[in-house]
Amino acid sequence: MQVYKAFFKIIYKNLSQIIIYIVVFISLAVALANTSTKAVNTNFSETKVNIVFINHDNNSRLVEGLKNYLSKNANIVNIPDDTKKLQDALFFREVEYIVKVPKGFANGLLSGEILQLEKTTVPGSTSEIYLDNIINKYLNTVKVYTSAMENLSEEQLLSYVDNDLAQKTEVKLSSTLGEVSKNEKITFYFNYLAYSLFSILILGVCSVMIVFNNTDLKKRNFCSPIKLRNMNFQMILGNFSYAVLAWFAMIFTSFIMYGSYMFTAKGMLFLLNSFIFTLVALSISFLIGNIIKSKGAMSAAANVVSLGTCFISGVFVPQALLGKTVLTIASFTPNYWYVRSNNIIVNLVNFSMENLTPIFLNMLIMLGFATAVLSVALVVIKQKRMSN
Repeated sequence: MQVYKAFFKIIYKNLSQIIIYIVVFISLAVALANTSTKAVNTNFSETKVNIVFINHDNNSRLVEGLKNYLSKNANIVNIPDDTKKLQDALFFREVEYIVKVPKGFANGLLSGEILQLEKTTVPGSTSEIYLDNIINKYLNTVKVYTSAMENLSEEQLLSYVDNDLAQKTEVKLSSTLGEVSKNEKITFYFNYLAYSLFSILILGVCSVMIVFNNTDLKKRNFCSPIKLRNMNFQMILGNFSYAVLAWFAMIFTSFIMYGSYMFTAKGMLFLLNSFIFTLVALSISFLIGNIIKSKGAMSAAANVVSLGTCFISGVFVPQALLGKTVLTIASFTPNYWYVRSNNIIVNLVNFSMENLTPIFLNMLIMLGFATAVLSVALVVIKQKRMSN
């Protein structure tokens, strides 16, 4: 396994450049994880609206019942039935709703006649809708009993209505802020991983290929007792081993920061998606390594290819904010499909085959990229061999 050992000796000599990308990536991931998200208060507390209740239907227990019910849901302010004073109170928002009960309203309601309550409100306000619903709820409950039960005394009617309206439903608001925050951080982690991983693979693979593609060294290798097939096998094994080690180094921090999340279905999909992207990045790195001839070109290729594809594919800027033309161009890069899969994974709720199919299709597209690029790389190698 001389070729395999030589592969990692070359990697070791270029380890300083590789470590820089790993350290920068981990630093950003940790910094993001420690960034506190401002807490949003989701506690609900009922507020009462100031209203004026003017009753012209005196000695009516039904109207008194309506007033008592309103007092449980609003603050009743005592203001005389004076048009100017009521208008001033409404204008200065001392009250937001004025209701007047006309004379004979209770008798009309019990006998089935339609009598309208007079109301004055702040136009288009939510308090108007809120109090309309409360009043309608009370009056509709009264109508239900008067139409269904004959010879019902007013006292019995009030008892039934009060009992029905006293029923409450407990409402609990559960905050998902923490879950949303974690999802955002994990998505950023795996999206940004594309840039660092791409750069690491290009630097590592290219540094090895530059050495092995040296004309003098290549001629010496052809004269060695190691068969070409064995040499190629060790080279492939070295590239694959390096890619797996680089992938593991990049995802290792995610297990420390996100713990049990990485063992969930979503976590496993993130890992699978990143591993398939690693294979694509490896094939592209292998192609670049067989094209460039100097370390200067290697650094330029690492920056141009990794940065360029990441900028247009949604790694640094969310795909939702990118233009249609940019996304169309980005669709010709594997980074686009990788980020797109991450965005689908993080929003998964139901792991049905229908929801998982787009993710697996994106992964197949990435594998298609890997196969196509690797085929081009093999053609390049064959052409170089024939020219020599």
